[in-house]
Amino acid sequence: MRAGPFAYAVLLLLPLLLGLGAAPLFDVDEGAFSQATRELLSSGDWWHTTLNGEARFDKPIGVYWLQALSVWIFGLNEFALRLPSALSGWVLALACAQFAAGRMGNMAGAATGVILVSAAGFQLIFRAATADALLNVLIVLTALDMWRFVETGQHAPLRRAYLWVGLGLLVKGPVAVLVPAATFILWSISSKRWDRLRAAVSDGTAWALMLAVAAPWYIYALNRHGMAFVDGFFLRHNLQRFSGVMEGHGGSLLYYVLALPVLSMPWTPLVVAALAKGSQWWRDGLGRYLLVWALFVLVFFSLSGTKLPHYMLYGFAPLALLAGHGLSNSGPSLRRWTWAALLFWIALMAVLPVWVVQQADRIADPLYRSLLLNAWPPAWAWAVGLTGVLLLSAAVPLKPKLAIWRLLAAGVWVSAFTACQVLPWWAQALQGPVREAAWALRQHAPDAKVVQWQLNLPSFGVYFQATVARRLPTSGEWTLTRRDRLTQAQAALMGPVFFEERGLVLLGPAP
Repeated sequence: MRAGPFAYAVLLLLPLLLGLGAAPLFDVDEGAFSQATRELLSSGDWWHTTLNGEARFDKPIGVYWLQALSVWIFGLNEFALRLPSALSGWVLALACAQFAAGRMGNMAGAATGVILVSAAGFQLIFRAATADALLNVLIVLTALDMWRFVETGQHAPLRRAYLWVGLGLLVKGPVAVLVPAATFILWSISSKRWDRLRAAVSDGTAWALMLAVAAPWYIYALNRHGMAFVDGFFLRHNLQRFSGVMEGHGGSLLYYVLALPVLSMPWTPLVVAALAKGSQWWRDGLGRYLLVWALFVLVFFSLSGTKLPHYMLYGFAPLALLAGHGLSNSGPSLRRWTWAALLFWIALMAVLPVWVVQQADRIADPLYRSLLLNAWPPAWAWAVGLTGVLLLSAAVPLKPKLAIWRLLAAGVWVSAFTACQVLPWWAQALQGPVREAAWALRQHAPDAKVVQWQLNLPSFGVYFQATVARRLPTSGEWTLTRRDRLTQAQAALMGPVFFEERGLVLLGPAP
């Protein structure tokens, strides 16, 4: 970390920015956040978000402000909408790398940063126009500063932590308090550090700082929307997500135990090795803190009714810190297992799209069957060649430090391949017709009134730059729908086909 800090920072940034705007927006989440941001800019109302003209209470205002600022600077495009998430990932990786370097050694710091920007789960949210990357960096900054407060007892890191929590409340809501607070409280109890716990909860300046950041928007939203805000944000999108299954996102108690190895790829062997040494880490103050952080996330969200893979990522940073330390002190056996995981992961990323295209006729959903059955097969033979080079280079003996850097460079390569080739292919296969339909209509009839019927694709509104309600069309309105849900009689009532591609249909004005 001492040599070439600027070069290292650039190394971490490259996998996050490469190909950031190459892929169409994924529906539903990216499309919904992006359309809400577009409507915020269009309306000029920077204190309230809507989706297709209706109040949106899913998330607080913070992420929309950052996306809107990025769009204002770079224009309405995928790069601008995703840039806040990419920069959040960069800050998260740099913060963890610096934290690890000061406590575990420079090599552990370097390894931690690379693991964070290239692990599959984080790579996805760091390249998504949603609130998750920003929430994660704020949770991480809070947790790291709380540990600095444990180490020093000083007010400065504690008050910074409360500031990050206030910003987290503006980005996602109560979970920004829950994860770091539970981690700190549980660690304090298990370590019998009542002095730090009392000092943390009794700092009036820290509480005032947090409330000064977060309270104004919440007061405004409550005053403007009343119980609709309470019901929509607090009850539905927070309490109900824990108490019940929302939008079909359920799972067993083992959901995150099974998801974690996939989210950690290609660094899963390092995470497994770190957890295998859990009893040793538990006897260390920092190690216990990191384990409590990760285990709380695992247990709490395993008990939640609604389960989504990215919830486990709230506890992945501490595992990455432990994994980075493990790699910096690794022997040949662990490095060989990590090489095997790297090569398996890149082979899977390269082969899976080809296999999906070949097997697409077996997909049950008619729309996705049509989208993938008729998608262009990926052509990345060059990746196979580079993977062969990796295979050969892994067989060349090097000193341990150089062998570790070779592994980290391979991890960056894997993430760059995913960013520049794999994710754009999936996005074009699943979302390309949506973007092309919107662009075609914008050129043909930019003032058209469009509705969505029998589907939910908010990214269409982003590309068409208009609100697109979900309902049956009325006279003069265009209709975006699915071919498999459109009978001849319905098509006749709605209007002629203007655009059709791989199961997606855009019909002309209804008579």
